[in-house]
Order: sequence, then structure tokens, then C-alpha cells
Amino acid sequence: MSDPAKVRRHAERVRELVASVVRSQIKDPRLGMITITDARITADLRDATVFYTVLGDAVAQADTAAALESAKGLLRSTVGKALGLRHSPTLTFVLDDVQDQVKHIDDLLAAARNADAEVQRLAARAEYAGEAQPYRVEDEVDDETDEAEDAADVTETPRGGEAR
Repeated sequence: MSDPAKVRRHAERVRELVASVVRSQIKDPRLGMITITDARITADLRDATVFYTVLGDAVAQADTAAALESAKGLLRSTVGKALGLRHSPTLTFVLDDVQDQVKHIDDLLAAARNADAEVQRLAARAEYAGEAQPYRVEDEVDDETDEAEDAADVTETPRGGEAR
């Protein structure tokens, strides 16, 4: 098993190498406005996944994916030579759809904000279904106790105390 720091360094180097080769050596007309966003490599340094984004519609994305697949051999040999590993890692290209996910999350957040505003609007007009204070407060005295005290005759003693 490889050192995680070494794996991260190799992944970063793979990202830089692929970006450099795509920019300078690949002359495929199908290759669109591409950005290499990330690269990840397995702990055994045998498989690398390269993430990319493409500016354009679905046709541009499909054309760029085809161009990358056709240039995979050149990219793999360049990466293998530059890394100096015993085995060149296989390259897998994955379209990084972060922008689509960001838009989807923004849409969900906007819908949640609208729903919260609607709930607050409805709550502002709401009224209690019963009394304003549906629970007994400790300061209140039970009705039975009030009736029992009213029925009892209270007399005063000469010292100012009460007697029953």
C-alpha cells in the first residue's frame, strides 16, 4: 500500500500532465473548450480517473469525450513516462457535472425559500384554534378550591390571626 501523500502528489501530477498534453499536443477538432478539474489515482497507482468539464451543449460534451478516448494512448504514455512508475496507470475520463449539480441545488434552495416564505405568510394570518393560553398557569386556583373557601366561614381572632 502506498503512502497517501504520495498518492495525492501523483494524482496532482496526473492532472497537470493531462491538462498540458490536452492543451499542447492533441489537435483533434472534436476537442472542445475543456478544463481538467481533478484527477484521482488508486492506492496501488494502477488506475487514474481524470475529471473534466466542457463548455458547450451535450453535442460538444460527446465530441470531447470521443476525442479524449481516441487520445487515451498518447495521454497514458506521457503520464507513465513523466511519473516514472513501473506500470503506467490506466486513464478513465469522467465528465465532471459539478455545474449541473450546482444549478440543481440552487433550484432546490430557491424552491425551499419560496415554500418558507409561503409558510410565514400563512402563519402571519393564523389565529389560535382554541384559547390564547390553552394550558393552566400555576397562579390560577382550581374551581373546587375556590368554592370550598367561599363555603368556609372565616373568623378573626383578637391577635389578627384567622380561625376556622
